[in-house]
Order: sequence, then C-alpha cells, then structure tokens
Amino acid sequence: MDLLEDDAPGRNEPEYSVSEISGAIKRMIEGEFSRVRVKAECGRVMVARSGHVYLDLKDDRAVLSSVIWKGQAARLAVQPEEGMEVIATGKLTTFPGQSRYQMVIEDIRPAGVGALMAMLEKRKAQLQAEGLFAPERKRPLPYLPEVIGVVTSPQGAVIRDILHRLRDRFPRKVLIWPVAVQGEACAPQVTAAIEGFNALSPGGALPRPDLIIVARGGGSIEDLWGFNEEKVARAAAASEIPLISAVGHETDTTLIDYVSDRRAPTPTAAAEMAVPVRMDLLSTVDSYDARMTRVLSQHVQRRQERLRDLARALPRLDEITARATQQLDAVAARLPAALTRATQAKNIQLERTAAPLRATLLRTKIDTARTRTQRSSELLSRALTARTDRERARLNQVSQGLRPAQLSRDLDQARDRLQRTRTNLANAATRQMSTWQESLKRLDRMRETLGYKETLARGYAVVWGADGVITTQTSAKSTPPKEIEFKDGKFALSGAPSKSKPSKPTGQSSLFDD
Repeated sequence: MDLLEDDAPGRNEPEYSVSEISGAIKRMIEGEFSRVRVKAECGRVMVARSGHVYLDLKDDRAVLSSVIWKGQAARLAVQPEEGMEVIATGKLTTFPGQSRYQMVIEDIRPAGVGALMAMLEKRKAQLQAEGLFAPERKRPLPYLPEVIGVVTSPQGAVIRDILHRLRDRFPRKVLIWPVAVQGEACAPQVTAAIEGFNALSPGGALPRPDLIIVARGGGSIEDLWGFNEEKVARAAAASEIPLISAVGHETDTTLIDYVSDRRAPTPTAAAEMAVPVRMDLLSTVDSYDARMTRVLSQHVQRRQERLRDLARALPRLDEITARATQQLDAVAARLPAALTRATQAKNIQLERTAAPLRATLLRTKIDTARTRTQRSSELLSRALTARTDRERARLNQVSQGLRPAQLSRDLDQARDRLQRTRTNLANAATRQMSTWQESLKRLDRMRETLGYKETLARGYAVVWGADGVITTQTSAKSTPPKEIEFKDGKFALSGAPSKSKPSKPTGQSSLFDD
C-alpha cells in the first residue's frame, strides 16, 4: 500500500480499507451470534419482486432489520404481518452496502395462541368489510347433486365417514382431491383444489362437481391454521360451485366457515347436508303416487257422474236422425229416374256432335295435310343441298391456302426471329454484367483507398492506448499510449510519453496534434 506524501512521521496506527473494516465486523457478529431466537413485534413488512421478504422486528426501544430469503419464505407455515407478535429464529449478519446489521430469518412463528387469534380477528374483520360473509351472496345447495367433490386427506378417517354416510343415505359419484390438511402445504393445496374443481368443464371427460365439501377432523388452532389463510377463504368465496365447510368439530371455527355457502359441524354432517335419505324419498314418492291415484280416481268418477247428468238432458239418437233418414229415402227413390233422363240427354248431345264428322270430310283434310307436308319437305331438301355446296366451296378455298411448303417457310422465319432475339438478349446480359463488374471494381478500389491501411502507407501512424485508438491530445494525457502502428507493423512504447510536445515529422501527423 503506497504511503501518502503528507503522512506525519512517527505515527504507527494501522491503516484499514472500508472493506477490511466491514469484513472484520461481519466475522465478529456472525461468530458471536451464530444462531439466535428473537421475540418481537413485526413492524414494516415488504415483499420484493424477487420474492424476498424484508421486515422489521421491534420492541418499545429498538428495531432490528430482518430478511427472509425467497426459498425460505415460500415454506413458512404462517406469513408475517404487520403488528403480529412473533418468535423469529435465524442468524445475525451485516449488510456492508448500507453499513448496518440485520437478521437472516430461517423460521418465524406467532408468539403463542394469542398472536394467532389477533391475526385471525384482523383477517376476519378485513374479509367481513369486503362483504364476503354476507348472507345474500351464499348460494343454495343442490337438492340431489349428481357429482360431489371432496377436498380432504385420502388417508384419514374423514373421507371414510363421508363415503359411508353418502352410501347409507343416497349413493352418489364422488371425486376426491387429495390435499394436506395441516402444515405448510395445506393452504396452497386446498386453494388449488377448490380452483381446480371450478376449472373443470361441464360435460367433459372428468365430470364437474355439483357440490364441493372441504373437510378435516378436529385439532388445535395451529393444526387448523391452513384453513384460516386468506387465499383459502378467498378461493372458497370465489367458488362458482356451492361449497360446504366441514373443518374441525362443532366448536372449531375457521375463516372458510364464514365464506362457505353452508357450514357443517362435522364431516359426517356435511355428507348428510349434501344428499337426502333415499328411503325417505322413496316413501315420499310412494305417498305422492297413492295420493295422485286417489285424486285421479275421484276426478274421473266426478266426470262420469257429470256426463251421465248431461246425457239425461240430451234427446234420443233415433229422434235426432229420423228426419235426415226420411230425406235420404226420398232422394234415393228419385235417383233411378234421374239417371235415365241424364243418359238420354247425353246420347242426343253425342249424336248432334258426331253428325258433321263424316269419313269423306276427314279423308279430304288428311290429303291436304299430306300435300302441304310433301311441299315443305322438297323445299327443305333443296335448301340443305345449296347450303352444303356453299360450305364445301368455302372449305376448298381455305384448304388451298394451307399448303405444306408455305407452312414450312413461315416456321423457318419464326425460328430465325427467335434465334436473333435470343442472341440479342445474351449480348445485352453480357454487356450489363461487364458494366456491373467495372462498377464493383471501382468501388473496391475506392474502399481500399479510403481504408486506414492505405493511410498508413502514405506516412501516417495510429496510436493505440488501453481503451483503443487515441484521437485527441486530452485522451493521450489521460491514457498513456501503449503502441504505435505503422505500415509494416506495430511499435510498443517502453515508457510513458514525454510531457513536452514533440515536433511534427515531415509528411506525418503529430501524435498530440489538435
């Protein structure tokens, strides 16, 4: 480490860099407080975009900045909130970038049941203020659901109780979505199950449930805490499928109980709410059938009695049809005479019509028609013959012009014109290619002339520094030149350039020329 020129002689205090001081403090704090448990109240809590959680642990006299890394924050059973009393476990370290110490939290839990209840009441008040507990938003349960979705653990006694009760009351199709019912994975898995059931399409390969039951057995408040998470409550409130909450025993209450459409004191009671008793339905249907049969019989009997009463007031059938029968008999008696008179009249009319149609008259008309037809046929034959002669003469005239020799001459002339056109096109393409080649050569010569290699050949040089080409006097002063490039190669400079301005060689540019 270089000594400063104004250091006073006789001073022996050691000199440290800022990094050395920060490192020494970091090692001392991490060595002295390798792992600690802190009971405090959560102050400011901020979740960064990276997923890390930054928070303050405070009491009435001091504040300790803390951080929970992204991977550890995702595994926490309870997420810290402002105002929550917690017990945090981790280690102390320093953050040299801001010259402060902080705690890296590995685990954080509420400080007892009181803290959990306070946080629960805070969430409950927030959701209630949003109207998620309102009775008017709760949907009625279907009377007889076709498919029931159950969100619970597949290994516990809860699912067996639900299936047994459904089988006893009214067997239905059941879809089980296995989830963890306590611990860190409980809340995200229950949320995913509710949203997954709602995402199923009606009539798809996997049937969409008509009713959802979220069930779990009893336990402590810590065991049931997953059902107090805000995301579980919001997922249950947003469910389009009616939902029954059956978490814990009758005395246990969680947030999902308030937002669900119906709360059951036990999982078995949830199954009883889901479906009616099949035998009760059958007996009810039988009673309805008996009542309907009895009512129909009574109705038919009353109609028959009414019909008989009305029939007594109607006249007899023979009295109604007697007059019409008498008229029919009279008409039938007059029918033979009428037919005879009609036949005679038609015969007279036929004789009058056939009298003018004699055989000689018909024969004369036929001969006249035959003569007219023969005359038309002769005229048509002569016209066709004349038209045929004219067309044959026109064909002969056209065919005389189509001689093979004339066609051969025309074909040779067309072939010659095609060859000349092809030759002209080839010559034009050759001239165009030559013009383009010459233009390209001129551009290439211009490129070589304007390149800096040609400039070096004319007696100039390029000065190279640590950051590239040095083009100004200011750059040369701030960055010492390292090498000079001439036409035949580069020349490395052994030392820093002189402060005096060198004279400008003849035919070359000065290195520090403005």
